[in-house]
Amino acid sequence: MIKIFSPENPLEAQCLKDVLQSHGIVCHLGGSYLTGAIGELPAAGLLGLYVEDVDAGLAKELIEEYLKASPILEDTTDTRED
Repeated sequence: MIKIFSPENPLEAQCLKDVLQSHGIVCHLGGSYLTGAIGELPAAGLLGLYVEDVDAGLAKELIEEYLKASPILEDTTDTRED
């Protein structure tokens, strides 16, 4: 397996792992248990997403697409007339 990405936090890591797995890519999240030791260890660079070498290209593309995506915001304006 090869490390393809270092997520900033556990939430981002799990979201990206789910995206990769939904596309049939076997993915391992490394360092998730180390985040509990922040204060004893450096706070950055603990997490890593790992995939098989043959899946690395597609996995990187999927992560790039995910990170470029814009959130869908609901229209919260009240258009009702009283």
